[in-house]
Amino acid sequence: MTAQRLPELSGRVSLVTGASRGIGYAIAEALVARGDRVCVTGRGEEALAEAVDRLGADRVIGVPGKAHDEAHQAAAVERTMEAFGRLDNLINNAGTNPVFGPLADLDLAVARKVYETNVISALGFAQRTWQAWQRDHGGAIVNIASVAGVAASPFVGAYGMSKAAMVNLTLQLAHEFAPAVRVNAIAPAVVKTKFAEALYEGREAEAAAAYPLGRLGVPEDIGGAAAFLTSGQSDWITGQTLVIDGGIFLNAGVG
Repeated sequence: MTAQRLPELSGRVSLVTGASRGIGYAIAEALVARGDRVCVTGRGEEALAEAVDRLGADRVIGVPGKAHDEAHQAAAVERTMEAFGRLDNLINNAGTNPVFGPLADLDLAVARKVYETNVISALGFAQRTWQAWQRDHGGAIVNIASVAGVAASPFVGAYGMSKAAMVNLTLQLAHEFAPAVRVNAIAPAVVKTKFAEALYEGREAEAAAAYPLGRLGVPEDIGGAAAFLTSGQSDWITGQTLVIDGGIFLNAGVG
């Protein structure tokens, strides 16, 4: 039997926020590999330029800036439209987690910063992408949430609160943007990135032992999922949060 060939997607354009390294970079890499042209964003201009070079400057552009900056959001969408003439897919990956500790001691100013970067920026990018292209032509949005947004996680309460809001934002946008645009989320457990290294550094084997699949995640695990959720293979999927957790939730309630 001949395997079914995946549909050709090389004409599509994607914008990936927070993509100079880690999960965002892996997502951009997966999209470029399937033929997309891609705009990547990130705070560090030098790191972003290096990412563009590695991904391929013939198919990728970079727009540096802070995700919560509305001027940056507008610039990223505008530059994408100018460079490629369309904007089919948005992957909201940019995020921050500057605090580690219980909510009882949380500085509310820090909580506002986390929410602004992790949630409001995603809404801002979604609004601009919708207005620039998706409202009239369709497309897909993928929001990178976290298992901390669907279950309580010790010491990352502020981050978890923001990711829970990201899950609900996904539901609301999926309802409002249908049928033109599909909106889904990915909720990873611990993935081996600089962003998450405080959760496993110096104790990776111990941390990995808690996962039924015997390892922590790697950015490519999320990259492939994001590519799927922005492909024609997922055309009847919207409003869903895909948990990618190495089976860690299987241990819930086990005494």
